[in-house]
Amino acid sequence: MSDTDGKKPLGLRGTPGQVKQSFSHGRTKAVVVETKRKRVVVPKPGVTAPSLDNAAKKNAVGASAARRPQGISEAELERRLAAVRAAKAREAEDAAARVAEEKAREEERERRRQEIEDREREEREREEARKAREEEEARKAAEAAQAAKAEKAAEAVAAQPAPEKPAERADRGPVRGGAAPTPRKTDRERDDRNSRGKGRNDGGGRRSGKLTLNAALSGEGGGRQRSMAAMKRKQEKARAKALGLGQKQEKQVRDVQLPETIVVQELANRMAERAADVVKSLMKMGMMVSMNEAIDADTAELVIEEFGHKTVRVSDSDVEQVIDTVEDKDEDMRPRPPIVTIMGHVDHGKTSLLDAFRKTNVVSGEAGGITQHIGAYQVTTESGAVLSFLDTPGHAAFTSMRSRGAQVTDIVILVVAADDSVMPQTVEAISHAKAANVPLIVAINKCDRPAADPNRVRTELLQHDVVVEAMGGDVQDVEVSALKGDGLDQLLEAVALQAEILELVANPNRAAQGAVIEAKLDVGRGPVATVLVQHGTLRKGDIFVVGEQFGKVRALINDQGERVDEAGPSVPVEVLGLNGTPEAGDVLNVVETEAQAREIAAYRESAAKDKRAAAGAATTLEQMMAKAKADQTVAELPVLVKADVQGSAEAIVQALEKVGNDEVRVRVLHYGVGAITDSDIGLAEASSTPVIGFNVRANATARAAAQQKGVEIRYYSIIYDLIDDIKAAASGLLSDEVREHFIGYAEIRDVFNVSNVGKVAGCLVTEGVARRSAGVRLLRDNVVIHEGTLKTLKRFKDEVKEVISGQECGMAFENYNDIRKGDVIEIFERETVERTLS
Repeated sequence: MSDTDGKKPLGLRGTPGQVKQSFSHGRTKAVVVETKRKRVVVPKPGVTAPSLDNAAKKNAVGASAARRPQGISEAELERRLAAVRAAKAREAEDAAARVAEEKAREEERERRRQEIEDREREEREREEARKAREEEEARKAAEAAQAAKAEKAAEAVAAQPAPEKPAERADRGPVRGGAAPTPRKTDRERDDRNSRGKGRNDGGGRRSGKLTLNAALSGEGGGRQRSMAAMKRKQEKARAKALGLGQKQEKQVRDVQLPETIVVQELANRMAERAADVVKSLMKMGMMVSMNEAIDADTAELVIEEFGHKTVRVSDSDVEQVIDTVEDKDEDMRPRPPIVTIMGHVDHGKTSLLDAFRKTNVVSGEAGGITQHIGAYQVTTESGAVLSFLDTPGHAAFTSMRSRGAQVTDIVILVVAADDSVMPQTVEAISHAKAANVPLIVAINKCDRPAADPNRVRTELLQHDVVVEAMGGDVQDVEVSALKGDGLDQLLEAVALQAEILELVANPNRAAQGAVIEAKLDVGRGPVATVLVQHGTLRKGDIFVVGEQFGKVRALINDQGERVDEAGPSVPVEVLGLNGTPEAGDVLNVVETEAQAREIAAYRESAAKDKRAAAGAATTLEQMMAKAKADQTVAELPVLVKADVQGSAEAIVQALEKVGNDEVRVRVLHYGVGAITDSDIGLAEASSTPVIGFNVRANATARAAAQQKGVEIRYYSIIYDLIDDIKAAASGLLSDEVREHFIGYAEIRDVFNVSNVGKVAGCLVTEGVARRSAGVRLLRDNVVIHEGTLKTLKRFKDEVKEVISGQECGMAFENYNDIRKGDVIEIFERETVERTLS
């Protein structure tokens, strides 16, 4: 068939509706397809156009009626269509508004662009005018210089003698052997033109005009000629010189601060020189260093001198000189509230007295009813006076806290219980106050108790050089009762009187300086330091350095828990924004920039590391041997301590270092502030150390790690219990004490040789009793020659456990046979006694 021969192109074949498809490898296939044709309506003969239109309208109405949902009337449909048309009209209006708005914005942009172009064009025109003026001035200056030079050359030519003319003959040639022939007229004219400058070479200037044969032969056009570019450079140089441009600036000499070591790049920056030039200079000296390497001060000084600068030698400690040490002027001083520290023995009522001032109840919040932190508060009296109070712990372990409180205070209130009188920590508080040269006010507390004896307190204070006013001295004393509130007004009046005598003033308008009373690591707020401002005003946003840490004040919180924007002198606040937890007792100083704060903190940290390394290193061989010997003989109990605040951690470490004796001691591997973390558990596992948590807890991951690794975590909230448990644990490292009790003596009367046993001593128990389980010593002429145990103890032929005094028995020693008649056997028992640390 013609439609399956595979040679015709793809298309319709034969009858319409068949399509031939071609595939690979010459295969084809005929496919029948259905075709749809458009229906053409042909009007019937005799039907007019209007009738067709009416029919079309009827069809449209019928179609719309067919498309219209059931239940909707034509009025509803018309209303909906009207709403659609209105919506389309609104869209068209919005589109037109947007187009108009866009057109307005485009016109505004075009107007602004045109203004910018106009300004730029005006600036270009002004710049071109200025350049034209400068070029005109330079051209006039160059012309004037050239004219002056031409006048000088003309004067020099006029001063020379006129050359002699050769003899001429009218009709003949030159005289034989005489002058040169007379030049022709054309030659004279050309020479005149050349002499006027057209072919002149003025002293090395560029030759102008053509090079003629006569000029070349006479040597006038020979030699090296200057190029046009060289002439242009000469003109540009003259023009710049006339305008005063292009002159080399004078080198600026700088004072370069030079520490003990400095990086090459930093040295180049301080000299304002290129680092590559500094490296090149060092290479000339024989030092192959890069710009990131450090060099010593002597080498750097040579480089500075080579570049023409001056050297200012500074040490690493000079970085702290940026801290403001300006002396305050008398006219800037303002009165400030006094700082009062409450000190005394434990449980003498210090915090209860402060509670009575503040009308609060702090004691209930302290574990065990004792203060274990330094608290800083402000109290406003009925007269309106503001007092800043510091509450210190009274326990023996918190010596450093009491010392720190005395150092930053103005007045010390010494609280002494009327029933207990003077106690050890009372004496210590007196010593701290005297060392800090701070005035004392004695508050005799608990005067409401039946056993109270205030006169006894006054008398015992005399033994420690504290003479109260009632005893004829100058120290104020007030009898108070913190529980009932008696005598509190008199105590506040005494504080106010003492503050008035001291005339306490400070300058609030300077960079702030304060002392860190306490520091801790808060989970939600980060490192937090309780700071008592002493000078100036500490504001939010200030950059400060405190000890080995630095930061920027993110927030200030007063003793009421409220956020404040600033804190003046004698105001205690909590400071947020530190990069680490500082040590309690560090001084806070406000500096200008964060770079200065970071540099000072880095220097202090490096100095502290060097100090610790020097203190921990043995300097001589004898010290190393003594330390090694001590380590072998002394047993250690390692512990890891985490506390809630810095002061508590410091007090715990100091208390634990006092636990022990010559045989055992407690070694604190690490102590810190904050919750117990995974790193603490890892350190404890590596050193087989228990973890002590004081008012802190381990987080979930740390608890899981401790349980998995078998690390013991012990929690405490009272320092008494912690120290007692550590003492008990350290006592377990003590070797048991062995005591001997003599129970009898026996005398050897005869010695027998028994087979399978060896020598057996026939003995008479002369004193006490002989037991087989006891230890024995063999004495010969009252000298101990053997100590051991009994192998056998027999009476007649029977093995017995003991033989009493006055009876005979047979004894044989374990692994010893050198026994003789007349020797004495000493019989004793050993008792093991466990030792404890006192």
